[in-house]
Amino acid sequence: MTEPPEAAAAATGAPAPPAPDGAGAGVLLSVTFRATAAGVVVSVLLILAILFGSRLLENFDSALLPYAVATVFLAFGVAYRYTVWISAPGARRLFRQGRRTFFSMANFRKAPTALPKMIATYLGFQKFLGARSHARWAAHQLIFWGCVLASLITFPLTWGWFTFTSGSGSGPGYEMRIWGFKIIGFDSLNVLGWLMFHGLDIAAVLVIPGACYFLWRRMKDRGAITGQRFAYDLVPLIALIVISVTGLLLTFSSIFLHGGGYEFLAILHMVSVVFTLIYLPFGKFFHIVQRPAAVGMQLFKYTGLQDQEIFTCRRCEEPIDTGPYVENLRGTMRDLSLDFDEWAEYCPRCKRVLRGSAYLSHVKKGFK
Repeated sequence: MTEPPEAAAAATGAPAPPAPDGAGAGVLLSVTFRATAAGVVVSVLLILAILFGSRLLENFDSALLPYAVATVFLAFGVAYRYTVWISAPGARRLFRQGRRTFFSMANFRKAPTALPKMIATYLGFQKFLGARSHARWAAHQLIFWGCVLASLITFPLTWGWFTFTSGSGSGPGYEMRIWGFKIIGFDSLNVLGWLMFHGLDIAAVLVIPGACYFLWRRMKDRGAITGQRFAYDLVPLIALIVISVTGLLLTFSSIFLHGGGYEFLAILHMVSVVFTLIYLPFGKFFHIVQRPAAVGMQLFKYTGLQDQEIFTCRRCEEPIDTGPYVENLRGTMRDLSLDFDEWAEYCPRCKRVLRGSAYLSHVKKGFK
């Protein structure tokens, strides 16, 4: 079912229709205050987690301080933007309905495997992208898993949660510790050791072809070129490529150039990472944070299908979607003060027919 542009915009965080001046200013102030408070709380919690997770900074590497500071700004930005997003009527309804379905014991008893399946297919393997293009799906998977691997390594190291220590000071035997507790010992010269110390290189090798594909597509595809914006669509891809390439060059410098140019590359890599982390909550990367909230909505639609609550078009009686989903869409349109929520009860084809009939009877009629 095709949602009206206004409802679709609201679901992605667009502002609600303007209210009277006084009420609008009050709502805006309230949302800003709550978003700022949420950002401050999350930032403080992260600082405390860094402090205690690194054993009062005993395991904290001061050379990684810029990265750690950037993650605090990232935490504030994500919490602020997320709070603003779910304050919009459409997004708030989406979030509440998804959360209610996500934690519903009735749904769990009815379909116990639905939630793990949704997480695996919708978040992990993103099968919905395969319906658009297999190449886009493959490129997105490369970027997704590369970024996941890099995040799992970089953030704990930056915060001082992960440490690698050697009894001899220079290896080859190392111990990996989490929060100061030994997890595993390994030899840096074997396969496990190589994977431990080159995990970020593997992540970079995954990200580069995926980001390059999307960059090439945005330069060649007419549809992508028409609506793209440099700061929103191209900068994230360029940032991913710069981070990955400079990270690989650091390894290349240390192995083949005996450290030649390492300091310059390290600063360039740090600047690109810090910029990307601060940019993430306010650009296209924010969909990474939004996507998990959609799992609850997908589960909401799935449970409606299981109950066979299918809503049919009022005109042609073709199935549209689940009854609860259609009613949720109508509720969103009413929240946005859109006076045509009954159009949600028609299929896309019938909407076009009805609009055409209205045009012929009310607009074109005047030109006879």
